[in-house]
Amino acid sequence: MSMKATSSKKESHSMRIAFEMNMDESYVQCMLDLLEDAIRTIQKKDNGGLSYEELYRNAYTLVLHKHGARLYKLMRDVIEEHLQKDVRVIVQNALYNNFLEALNTQWQDHKVSMQVIKDVFMYMDRVYVKNNKVDEVQDLGLKLFKELVVHHPPIKQHLTSTLLDLVSKERKGEIVDRSAVKATCEMLMALGVKTRSVYEENFELPFLEVSGEFFKMESQQFLRENSASVYVKKVEARITEEAERAKHYLDPSSEGPITNVVERELISVHMKTIVEMENSGVVYMLKNGKVDDLKLMYNLFGRVENGHQCMCDAMKGYIRKCGEALIGSDVDNTVAYVQSLLDLKGRFDEFLKNSFCNDHIFKQAISSEFEHFLNLNPKSPEYLSLFIDDKLKKGTKGLSEQDIEKVLDQSIVLFKFLVDKDIFERYYKQHLAKRLLYNKSVSEDAEKAMISKLKTECGCQFTCKLEGMFKDISISNTNMEKFREFNKNTGSPGTLDLSVRVLTTGYWPTQACKTICKLPKEAESAFEKFKAFYLKEHSGRQLNLQPNLGNADLHAVFYQTKDDVTTTKKHIFQVPTYQMCILMLFNRKESYTYQELIEESSIPEKELKRALLPLVIGRPQYRILQKSPKTKEIASSDVLSINDAYTSKLIRVKIQTVAGTKGESDPDRQETRQKVDDDRKHEIEAAIVRIMKARKEQEHNVLISEVTSLLRPRFLPTPTSIKKRIESLIEREYIVRSSSDRKVYMYLA
Repeated sequence: MSMKATSSKKESHSMRIAFEMNMDESYVQCMLDLLEDAIRTIQKKDNGGLSYEELYRNAYTLVLHKHGARLYKLMRDVIEEHLQKDVRVIVQNALYNNFLEALNTQWQDHKVSMQVIKDVFMYMDRVYVKNNKVDEVQDLGLKLFKELVVHHPPIKQHLTSTLLDLVSKERKGEIVDRSAVKATCEMLMALGVKTRSVYEENFELPFLEVSGEFFKMESQQFLRENSASVYVKKVEARITEEAERAKHYLDPSSEGPITNVVERELISVHMKTIVEMENSGVVYMLKNGKVDDLKLMYNLFGRVENGHQCMCDAMKGYIRKCGEALIGSDVDNTVAYVQSLLDLKGRFDEFLKNSFCNDHIFKQAISSEFEHFLNLNPKSPEYLSLFIDDKLKKGTKGLSEQDIEKVLDQSIVLFKFLVDKDIFERYYKQHLAKRLLYNKSVSEDAEKAMISKLKTECGCQFTCKLEGMFKDISISNTNMEKFREFNKNTGSPGTLDLSVRVLTTGYWPTQACKTICKLPKEAESAFEKFKAFYLKEHSGRQLNLQPNLGNADLHAVFYQTKDDVTTTKKHIFQVPTYQMCILMLFNRKESYTYQELIEESSIPEKELKRALLPLVIGRPQYRILQKSPKTKEIASSDVLSINDAYTSKLIRVKIQTVAGTKGESDPDRQETRQKVDDDRKHEIEAAIVRIMKARKEQEHNVLISEVTSLLRPRFLPTPTSIKKRIESLIEREYIVRSSSDRKVYMYLA
C-alpha cells in the first residue's frame, strides 16, 4: 500500500487514497480463512467474540480486489457442509422422535445464522451478486436448506407423511401439536422464495389428494346415516372446520383449495342425491314448510356451480305437480279454486323470501311454473274475474279495506301470468257491469283501485273502457236527478220509481237484442216518458233497451185459503227484467204453457229458460211458479202457474238466475270465445298495419315476430293466425308482396 500526496495550484489541498489492485495471495488466503472460521463459528452459535466490523471489512476488501467469486464459493461450500454433516444428520436421527420439533429447531437456527452471514457479506450482495446474477446470500441459504435438508429423500417423504398424519388425527378428534405444524408450513412457504411451489409440492398437493379421498368416504357415510337436513348441517360444520384449520395452522392460502375439495366431494358430487332424498329432500322440505332447512341448503349449495339450479329444478317439479293437480281437479267453486292458487303462490313467496333470499333464479322459476299451469286451463281468465267479482261485491263478510287491497294485489299477480288477458278483460267488463248496474260494488274506491292496478300492468288502452263505464254511471245519476226534477215540476211523477242507466255503446259488454221483450204497460209507459225527456236534452242520439241488464222490485200478494179463511202474504221480489216480464203476465191470466210464454213475452227462448228455471225448480224461496208436470226439464207443452203455497221467512227476496261462482255454461263460454276470436282478428290486422306503416317494407318472419311482441301484453297470437290476417290485408290491398322477394311485404299508402 502506498500513499502519495499531490498539490494543486490552489491554496487548498486534497488527499486521495488508493489501494493496490494486486494483493498478495497469502494475504487473500488469510482473509478467506478468517471468514471461513467466522461462518463456522456463527453456525455453532458461538459468535460472541467476533468482530463484525473486521469481518465486513475483509469481505469488502476481497470483493473490491476482484475476489468475489472465491468468497462466494467459500461461503456456499461452508454452508453446504454444515447442512449436510450437521443439520441433516440431526434431523434424520429425529425422524421417529420429535421429528417436526427437531426440523423446526434446525430451521430457526439456520435462519438466524444466515441473517448474520448476510450482514457480514452485505457488500458482496450489493456488488458481486448483483453484477454476476447469482443467488443473494439469504436466498442461497433458503435454496441450500431446501435441497440438502428438506428435499433429502428420507426427510422429504417423512415430512409429508407426518403432516398428513397429524391432520388426519385431528379430523378424527385427536389432539395434535398445532404449533409444530404451523411452524413447518411457514418454513415451507419461506423456502419457496416468494412462491408457493415448495409448500405445494411437499404438503398442499398431497394434502388435497388425501383429503379428497377422506371426504369421499365421509360423504358416503353421511348419506347412509343421515337425512338431507342433517347431512347439510354436517357438511356446513366440516367446511367451517377445514377453513378454521387452514387459518390457524396451515398456510392461510390453503383455505380456498381445501374448501373447494370439501365442496366438490360433499356437495357437487352428491347434490342431486341430496336434493332428491325421499322423505327429507327439497320436495319433503317444501311440503312440510322446513324454511330454515331450505335456507341452510340454499346457502350451502350456493358454494358450488349449478347448486342453486339443482334445488330450483326440484322446486319447479314440485310446483308444477301441485299446480297441475289444482288445474286438473273438478271446479265446483271458482272462488275456492282461485283462492287455492293464491294460497299456493303465497306459500312459495314465503319460501322465496325466507329460504331463497329472493334469488332471481327461484323467483323466475316460480313465475314460469305458475304461468305454465295457470294457462293450461282455458277457463282461468274467467275464474280469476269471478274471484275478483266475489271480493268486490257487497256483502263479502270478514274483509276490511286492507284485506280487499291485499286480495286485489294477489289477484294482479295471477293476472300477470295469464296469456289471454283479453279474455279476462271481456269477463271483467261483464262482471263490473253487473256490479255497477245492480249497485253491488262494495265501494267505488275499491273498484277504481283495481282498475288502477290493471292500468299499471297493461296500460291505459286496457282500462279506458272500464273507466268509461264509471263515467256513464256518474252521468246517469245526474240525468235521473234532472228527470225526477222534471217530473216534479210537470206534476206527473208516474206510478213507477224508474231508474235508467244510459250506457255508451262500446264501453259496456252489451249487444243489440234481436227481439225486444214486451215490457209491462207500466214499465213501457215510464220508459217512453224518460226517452222523450232524454232525447230532448240530447238530440241526435238513439236509445235501445237492454232488458238482459236491468232489474226490478215487484210487490207481490199471495192469497192462501185454509179452513175457509183467506189470508194474504206480501213479499217484495228483486228480479231481473226478464223475470219481471214473466211474472207480470200472471196478473192477466192464471196459467200459461211454455209456448204461450214465449209468444206473450217475446223473450228469446234461451233467456226465457234461464229466467224460468230458478222460479220453478230453484231454491224453495225462489219457487214463485209451479209447473205441470213436475219434471226438471221445461217442455213447450208444460203449464206454469202461480205457486199459491209459496212461503218465505223474508219479506224481501232476491232471486238470482245463475250462481255467481260457477261461471258460464259451455255454450255461453264458446260464444264468448268466438267473440274474443273475432276481436283478435281486428287487433292483429291493426298491429300489422301499424308496423307496416312505420316500416314501409318488412320481411315475413320479422313481421311475425314484431306483431307477436306488440300483442303479447294482451294475448299470444299464433303464427298461423297472423299469416291469415296478412293474407286478408293483401286481398284488401293494404299491403302487397314485393315483386323481387315473395317473403317481403310492402305497405300501400
